[in-house]
Amino acid sequence: MRDPDDVTAYDENLAKVTIGAPQVLAGQIEIRDYDPRWPDLYAREAERIRSALGDRVVRLEHGGSTSVPGLPAKPIVDIVLEVPDSSDEPAYVPELEAAGYVRRIREPDWLEHRLFKGPDTNINLHVFSAGCPETDQMLLFRDWLRANEADRDLYVRAKRELAAREWKYTQQYADAKTAVVKEILARARASQG
Repeated sequence: MRDPDDVTAYDENLAKVTIGAPQVLAGQIEIRDYDPRWPDLYAREAERIRSALGDRVVRLEHGGSTSVPGLPAKPIVDIVLEVPDSSDEPAYVPELEAAGYVRRIREPDWLEHRLFKGPDTNINLHVFSAGCPETDQMLLFRDWLRANEADRDLYVRAKRELAAREWKYTQQYADAKTAVVKEILARARASQG
């Protein structure tokens, strides 16, 4: 985990993986009450992605806090997409760009992760290769929070506390949540037997 208070490290790391200039926050992280429209926004984007990529979509899921009914969240819909090989950008990037998605992050050193922003909805489209263990982790976390009120409440408290701090980059806030995410994931894994 990166130290969320080390701004210099973030400046350097984000410059390496960001396409274009890294976006600096213009204020605090915004956490909104759950919006029942978030699943519909996901469904609309999922249809657009499937139309653009066809059978190259190996797996497509609504992830992140907006996928957990009742959970306050940043108003950004997280979508998790698996393609056969996320490092083979010519196999899927042109079609996503033609559909209006903008590639913002390329992380070859972290699971060949790619991140796109949406054409008309505030989304984070996370692209991984088929079978990536990170997808399973994200969905286990989502499903556990959907079913476990105590951990959902713990997560909300942590998010609100961290969102109240001043950050230069959203990624600092995300990294600051790592400890509570690991704690919750440990319980989710243990419940699987």
